[in-house]
Amino acid sequence: MAKKVNRIKPIVKRARPQTDEVNILVPADVPVSKRKTYVENYNLITKGSGRLMLFAGDQRVEHLNDDFYGKDISPDDATPEHLFHIASQARIGCFAAQLGLVSRFGPAFPQLPYLIKLNSKSNLVKSNQIDPFSYAWYDIEQVVTFAKQSGLKIPAVGYTIYLGSEYEPQMLREAAQIVFKAHQNGMIAVIWIYPRGKSVVNEKDPHLIAGACDVGCALGADFVKVNFPVVLMADPYLAFKESIMAAGRTKVICAGGGNADVETFLDALHKQIFISGAGGNATGRNIHQKPLAEAIRFCNAIAAITIDGKSAAEAYQIYLGRM
Repeated sequence: MAKKVNRIKPIVKRARPQTDEVNILVPADVPVSKRKTYVENYNLITKGSGRLMLFAGDQRVEHLNDDFYGKDISPDDATPEHLFHIASQARIGCFAAQLGLVSRFGPAFPQLPYLIKLNSKSNLVKSNQIDPFSYAWYDIEQVVTFAKQSGLKIPAVGYTIYLGSEYEPQMLREAAQIVFKAHQNGMIAVIWIYPRGKSVVNEKDPHLIAGACDVGCALGADFVKVNFPVVLMADPYLAFKESIMAAGRTKVICAGGGNADVETFLDALHKQIFISGAGGNATGRNIHQKPLAEAIRFCNAIAAITIDGKSAAEAYQIYLGRM
């Protein structure tokens, strides 16, 4: 009788995503020693919802004073401090601004979580003059140093790419380095991607915006910020699903766009999140051009949809001060 041989089965360790109890996927380029920091930062800016309500204060460079002073703009908006008063008194996920602004005003508002916008350019040089290019003003090491020295909460960084610009390769490389180094420090990376330049025919083409979301995923961004597409012959919210699918495990947030009626804005935001599947929003002028009290209520209404999943009608009641 043949002797029975006990074969030892090899132990196969199956790779599993690194998650915490609320299913936050920690990217593989986050070191083990920084995973807890990454999860804490992610929860901080999403308020534990997984969706980001980003209050954009970086436009003081991008749009110069056009969006901050003039007809139909509250006098409150004439000074940069208005942005900080809104952010500190309203319910937001994170406040985006350049490091210099945060350095000047942040110590008076230490409770805020800040996203440092690493590159910015003005709107003076038009795309028909030269393709857009926006260099990084600071590197991640400087942001980390600033956070340690100031004691301010800086859970995230942001960077803009102009996809289709002849300078696209330089911006893509900078963005890739920023995402990697941010993750190495347990920080969240948000990449603004706008198709722009002489080679771009339609900046808001839904298929092109989906391609921009593809790029955000390839860069390893946690969130990619894009413009909502313009669709003439179909439901734009269903069409925008192409972008959400293209982004994969990178969440997509939409720019707030130009001035819009409050009810229309809140309805559109709700559809972007709960029909298209967007992972939040980034809103600037629609908030800060209002007087302080109204801007705070509007922020709270946006947060009610983005963070709490409230209906557009409920959010509008919050804006009116009735809830």
